[in-house]
Amino acid sequence: MFSWTPYALVRIALVFAAGIITGLYFPDQIPILHVSIVFATLTISFSVLAYLKWKGRLKYINIGVIGIVALFLAGYCNVYYSTDSNRTDHFMHDGKPVQFYKVRIANQAQEKSNSWKVEGDVLWVKYDTSSWTPRSGKVLLYFSKKSYQTPFRYGDVLLVKGSPELLREPSNPGEFDYKTFLSYRKIYHEHFLREGNVFHIGYEPASRVVAHAIVAREWADKVIEKHVTGNEEQATASALVLGVTDGLDNDLLGAYAATGSLHVLSVSGLHVGIIYWLILIILRPLNNTTRGKVVLAVISTLVLWAYAFITGLSPSVLRAVTMFTFVALARPWGQQTNIYNTLASSAFCLLLYEPYLIMSVGFQLSYLAVAGIVYSQPKIVVLWQPKAWLWEQIWQITCVSIAAQAATFALGLLYFHQFPVYFLFSNLFVIPVSFVVLVLGIALVCVSAIAPIAFVLGFLLQWTIAFMNWGVYQMEALPGSLIDNVYINVVQCWLLMATICCLVLLFELRKTTFFSAAAMGIVTFSAIQWTQYVENTHQRKFVVYNVAGHSACDLLDHGRAYFFTDSALANDQNNIRFHIRPNRLRNGTVDVVNGVKQEFVADLPGCRLVVWNGLKILLLEQRDFNVLSDIQFDYIVVGGNSVRSLESVKRLKFRKLILDSSNSFYFAGRLLKDGQAEGISIHSVQHQGAFILTLDNYESG
Repeated sequence: MFSWTPYALVRIALVFAAGIITGLYFPDQIPILHVSIVFATLTISFSVLAYLKWKGRLKYINIGVIGIVALFLAGYCNVYYSTDSNRTDHFMHDGKPVQFYKVRIANQAQEKSNSWKVEGDVLWVKYDTSSWTPRSGKVLLYFSKKSYQTPFRYGDVLLVKGSPELLREPSNPGEFDYKTFLSYRKIYHEHFLREGNVFHIGYEPASRVVAHAIVAREWADKVIEKHVTGNEEQATASALVLGVTDGLDNDLLGAYAATGSLHVLSVSGLHVGIIYWLILIILRPLNNTTRGKVVLAVISTLVLWAYAFITGLSPSVLRAVTMFTFVALARPWGQQTNIYNTLASSAFCLLLYEPYLIMSVGFQLSYLAVAGIVYSQPKIVVLWQPKAWLWEQIWQITCVSIAAQAATFALGLLYFHQFPVYFLFSNLFVIPVSFVVLVLGIALVCVSAIAPIAFVLGFLLQWTIAFMNWGVYQMEALPGSLIDNVYINVVQCWLLMATICCLVLLFELRKTTFFSAAAMGIVTFSAIQWTQYVENTHQRKFVVYNVAGHSACDLLDHGRAYFFTDSALANDQNNIRFHIRPNRLRNGTVDVVNGVKQEFVADLPGCRLVVWNGLKILLLEQRDFNVLSDIQFDYIVVGGNSVRSLESVKRLKFRKLILDSSNSFYFAGRLLKDGQAEGISIHSVQHQGAFILTLDNYESG
């Protein structure tokens, strides 16, 4: 019979997390004042009753329910009071256009193809008819590389001209919701800046410790850059050792993702765990006495936090180091606690400090993976007891990989839409090699002042990384290495995780109830999948996407996409992956072909005529287009500023005019305004989001 008694901290963390999730998804269901009053009342009642029970009174009264409800409400309240938009001094509440504002750079800049991206904390705001007013809030700043060759530093205070804009909703169906993602980081505005709009007025870092940590990270990155040649090798070394991912190219990232080893390219629990394991090996003699265990715990904690400092105290590293700090400090008292309580206590403290961490993909994957390894790995490893040392090490890594993959399987499908078939083989190769890379990288940084040794370490590091990357590319090239284009929703993800938990409990408790629950979960998952297939895949759709600077149209037909676009976007897999691929996944697209080369497409001067499933679609590409005016078009798609004014198309007969995203924003806005004023049916994807037509609901006229 299962008992919660040994897992008190697990229960506390789960209930607290449930309150946080409720606060995130249902923030306005209950007035926060009422929740706060009930929470305070329950907390006081629990404290009084606990004291009376401690004094020997009220022996038979169970006060646990009161504590559980109070914890749940604590999580709910924590979300509300940690949400910046609920602060009365947030600049978003003023409702007035901002003329100038002072902002402090809050993190290290990330390099993009055309800009520098950095977060800023708003300090002061000046409106049109007012003096400077102290305000709070975060804003995402983009500095054009044409105007700013080098980025601003953490702690720089800037005077910015202009008003930040609210983040927009996703423009395309199924597209990654960047607005919601940033809201979990308490960012609701963005500002694109060019020369003349920004003035450096001071340096005032929010934390001197973080400022020095970023300097240390930049210095360590330069050490690696100096001693490791080759763009891929440098980028991999910086990512794996320091967490600097700016230099990684898409081909390399794709290869690691396809083989299930992408986790090694971002400093996380794996890297911190390797360092902690090394400390335990090196200082093993200290583990023989009680005092030695305490000394070992202190040394481990100091070394882990020193590593976090060298990596710039980035959020992902801080999360992993905090987790292993709890593990390290709990070891001297290993008989009185268990690893589940230790993990739960670290998660509770992190969520108490920042409840929005629960929506972080890294946080979710880290704790699920560690919990899966802690629970499943010992049960799997006993299935085979190899006698040879080498086979034992291979079996250990295999068991860890299986346990981690099983625990994170559902989240992997939800977030990444793919499953790496050869993850066992890739991890057997990548984890040992990444261990060597991490050790060599840390050693290189530590002895960089000794030139001969640094040269040798840099040489070894470079060729070890080259070997690792080569192996990953080879595994990616294997047939059937990746099952991709998998689309599941959040409900299906929960169903998968619940089903896996039921199967685990079935083997653990030997009760057929869990088999029935698992079967019900699989049936429900399949029913949802079939419903999605009928509603989305088994349809024909006409979609015009919003991809800045490009024309992009899909004709979706029962798993096939006829793609109409310009040559630049056709070769830009990043933009396609971000803006277009999500909708194709939702619609079960398995085959993408060039729409221009199809028999239902006719090339005309300056335009193309598409006659598809009863639709007549005219794609205007140049201003000197020529088409018969007596044809009744269903849709005219205008691209490349090919229409000077509505007068150019009034002679044509059409149901709706669509302005694609290859037009200038100003041009499209002017035509949209003119069309609405004249009663013309018009749609601008840049202003109104992607245009979607489902043919099953369309009647041709």
